[in-house]
Amino acid sequence: MSNVPPTVDLGFAVECDAWKLESRLFPSKIGGKPAWLDLANLPNSTDLQCNLCHRQMIFLCQIYAPFEEDENNFHRTLFVFICRNSECSVRDTNNNLKVYRSNLPRVNTFYSEEPPLEEPDFTFSLSKWIRLCQLCGCVADKSCSKCKVAYCCREHQVIHWKQGHKNQCGSEVSNTPQSTVLFKEYELVIETEADNPKEKEATEAWKEYQQLESEGNLGSMAHISETELQAHSYAMEDRTFLQFRKRTEMDPDQVIRYERGGKPLWIADKPVSLSVPNCELCNGPRQFEVQIMPQMLSVLGENDLDWGTLVIYTCISSCTDRPGYKREFVLRQDVSNE
Repeated sequence: MSNVPPTVDLGFAVECDAWKLESRLFPSKIGGKPAWLDLANLPNSTDLQCNLCHRQMIFLCQIYAPFEEDENNFHRTLFVFICRNSECSVRDTNNNLKVYRSNLPRVNTFYSEEPPLEEPDFTFSLSKWIRLCQLCGCVADKSCSKCKVAYCCREHQVIHWKQGHKNQCGSEVSNTPQSTVLFKEYELVIETEADNPKEKEATEAWKEYQQLESEGNLGSMAHISETELQAHSYAMEDRTFLQFRKRTEMDPDQVIRYERGGKPLWIADKPVSLSVPNCELCNGPRQFEVQIMPQMLSVLGENDLDWGTLVIYTCISSCTDRPGYKREFVLRQDVSNE
């Protein structure tokens, strides 16, 4: 068995030109409108309703994560949506969150088989394939009675009207700014995580404490330094949170952690209350793939929503028997309040 540690990829939020985040370039991104992958059979407005308040959820982020060894998953993206209603943000529950997976083979209806050119293309438009909500960028089945601008729901039509469409309805020129309902848009830049010696020290401190405790010999800790003693003290309080903090402090701006088939970096010692269900389509098991870190809230300047970490599990085979977007599983864990 190999002793090589698993590779973890970290995602960082970076501002960039809007054209770099278009669907044709297969981006990983935060905020703004989703850059849909498969341009048919998108989740509808009902699919994207909050399970608690039944309002339309808003796009949070997407991660481009192809299975290079699988032709049917040559292109593959995960899309995360969240309810903006702060009352639906409940500790250690996932009812205000949804994750969808989209897959395409290399030869498909929408994109060239050749790698896309990294340059602006002002002829590119999703409207050739799908009708999207002017406010949030999700599938639209309603429209303004006067100018026929599309909306996913009555709520988003009213919001868009108040935020500028009232003065521009029927005009040939529309320059309504991005709605404040959406999160600010960033590119997700991916880098490989480096080894963190402080995280290793924290793990060793916990192992030493456990050994001394099992031997009934905690008195022998008197010889260690103040720094080591502090590490032991933290470990006795909540070793999981300590390891979380030590693991992330070398890259404090990380907003996602990606390790398909690996293990999540938990933020609290408390047990996770929800089991991970099998894939509803193929009944195969799901595996951990990616987690969203609390730093994303800071990047977005978000004060109403909260989470410790959002942990996403996906079908281990990334099944593609059924066309369209597939629902995956997200688990929320918060910092212990004990």
